[in-house]
Amino acid sequence: MSIVFVQGADPGLRDREVQRVVDELLGTDDRSFALDDHTIASRRRGGAAAAEAAEPEEDDGDGSTELPAFAAITTALQSPPFMTSARVVVVREVGNLTSEQAQWLAAWINDPLEGVQLVLVAGGGRTPAALDKAIKAHADIVGPAAEDTADLLQRELKDAHLKLAPAAAKEVAAHLGDDAGRVPELVEVLHATFGDGKVLSLDEVDPYLGELGTAERFALTNAIDHGDVAGALETLHRYLAATSAKQPKPLHPMQVMATLVYHYQRLLRLDDPAIVTKEHAATALGMKSAGGARFPLDASRKLGTSGLRDAVGLLAQAELDLRGAGGLDDRTVIEVLVARLAALSRRSARR
Repeated sequence: MSIVFVQGADPGLRDREVQRVVDELLGTDDRSFALDDHTIASRRRGGAAAAEAAEPEEDDGDGSTELPAFAAITTALQSPPFMTSARVVVVREVGNLTSEQAQWLAAWINDPLEGVQLVLVAGGGRTPAALDKAIKAHADIVGPAAEDTADLLQRELKDAHLKLAPAAAKEVAAHLGDDAGRVPELVEVLHATFGDGKVLSLDEVDPYLGELGTAERFALTNAIDHGDVAGALETLHRYLAATSAKQPKPLHPMQVMATLVYHYQRLLRLDDPAIVTKEHAATALGMKSAGGARFPLDASRKLGTSGLRDAVGLLAQAELDLRGAGGLDDRTVIEVLVARLAALSRRSARR
């Protein structure tokens, strides 16, 4: 295993998997000699990182010099191990690589130096095409065993010999939402506090939950489609306030508005008597699998042409209000919109 690509959407879980891979590759070798760990900086800040490879060495103040990240990476990959059985080079955030840097790494992967292990880590955007092709041809691709919060919780509890009462497990998953990266730390704290074998109640777990996690990507539109006004507003408040590794900043009301507009545009495309099955819906929406097309098709049918017309009217008015037409602040505008859309779905379901 000389080349490994670590994928995963959650940065915390992805880093945990990187640590597992690195520990396995290092074995008993001294980390200070055998490990080179680098992160590719984002190119979004004035293009500085894009020109990184051409930058000169920088004096760190004591007369020694430090290579820019990619120059240090190329040096490490072309240097045989010293005083260790192997050299492990970690390159994080490969989506930030320039095309030239990606091509250099792809060429190295096609002809690696013996004794050097390369660990590439996803992040920073899409992996450049040349590097992606080399990875698929030559690398072992790994990732976290689970990234869904509920699935990961059950796995971590089993490994820690802990159990949660059904109500406690449901509350933990709901509280953490899409922030699955917090699960291992929470389980570790619970194990340290309560030990093996205990079935923990909601009251015992609740003090350790911390802040609400971010909501899942489709949680808001799902709650609206089900006519769940309270659930939709709770999810909206998470979007506007909660942060996590996946969502470093709270969403702005205009970002939520864009999500809602996109959702109802999809439902409008399905308001066609010729679209009868989920396969028809998948084709209309350009989806590869028909399985996920059932949900927007059901939502579109439930609202019907009249309900969709009303929804579009609500969206249009909210768009004007977000631009100052109504005199309300952005948060109030989006809260009112979400509540009205969910109530509209509930009324449509009753009809």
